[in-house]
Amino acid sequence: MEMKWTVVFYKGIADEIENNWPQGIRTKLSRIVLALQINGPEEIGMPYTKPLGKGLFEMRAQGKEGNGRAIFCLSAKKQIFVLNAFIKKTQKTPAKELNLAIKRFKELK
Repeated sequence: MEMKWTVVFYKGIADEIENNWPQGIRTKLSRIVLALQINGPEEIGMPYTKPLGKGLFEMRAQGKEGNGRAIFCLSAKKQIFVLNAFIKKTQKTPAKELNLAIKRFKELK
């Protein structure tokens, strides 16, 4: 199976997900990441990914334990950069989490 895209996690994020996220949400996120690698972000949409605007997108991993989100951006080299990941506790994406992703996005540019 050929991977069209590469997924790169910002330092520490993969460990955070592996060590601190509930199993069900982690499994769902892994499936979304694999689908993005194989098909590319243009082929995957709601309910798994959603554009946030200004070049940012989110992966939406839902499990019985809650909702995980991973904010990412795309590069011209067919790379998906996961800038931030967190377990959502409210309906709206917390400004703190979004602002951290925006800061990291600017660092990449």
